[in-house]
Amino acid sequence: MNSLYPEGIHGAIAEGLRELLGDEADVRTATLQDPEHGLSEEALDATDVLLWWGHIGHDQVSDAAVERVYRRVHAGMGLLVLHSGHYSKIFTRLMGTTCSLKWRGDGERELVWTVDPRHPIAAGVPSPILIPEQEMYGEFFDIPEPDELVFISNFAGGEVFRSGVTYRRGNGRVFYFSPGDQEFPVYHQPEIRRVLANGVRWAAPSGASLPLTADYHPAGWFEG
Repeated sequence: MNSLYPEGIHGAIAEGLRELLGDEADVRTATLQDPEHGLSEEALDATDVLLWWGHIGHDQVSDAAVERVYRRVHAGMGLLVLHSGHYSKIFTRLMGTTCSLKWRGDGERELVWTVDPRHPIAAGVPSPILIPEQEMYGEFFDIPEPDELVFISNFAGGEVFRSGVTYRRGNGRVFYFSPGDQEFPVYHQPEIRRVLANGVRWAAPSGASLPLTADYHPAGWFEG
């Protein structure tokens, strides 16, 4: 917590979601310090979309919690990974790459450009989003080829970055969105809150999920 985020970053993100989603969602928060990080089997079973923000505590997240989240994503839970969550255990495991990038914390202007205006996550979002001060994230970003590239950013120092990308993993949808550092009031910006609310709607499960299991079926099992 700091003066920009007196209720914590999780509190600011939750406030924006409650403001924009209203009765569409029951928004709850979980932190590293909670028992099981707030990510028990019971809690995850009741979760349609999980938002993950992390900074320097990635190694403090238990492998057991990561495994539970991993299984739930493949079963159909949506996942939004935010800012330095690119180095989280769950994101690197889902991506299968280092997820490394270039960075600089000088508080530079960032412009977030919509490159897929037809995508639901971009609905009602201005292009570009102007972020007056932000940590620079730059290419090369070591991620797999995205299923969809929704946003790219450029910074005052000249760098560019794939700042909004989507993936499918099993039955689940994953959205990575980079703007949002603890040193700058990014999560108070209405445009950023709009992207996150859109991301929650997009990532939410729709319809029944197919089981991802290797089950034995005897010959002729499909015959009436």
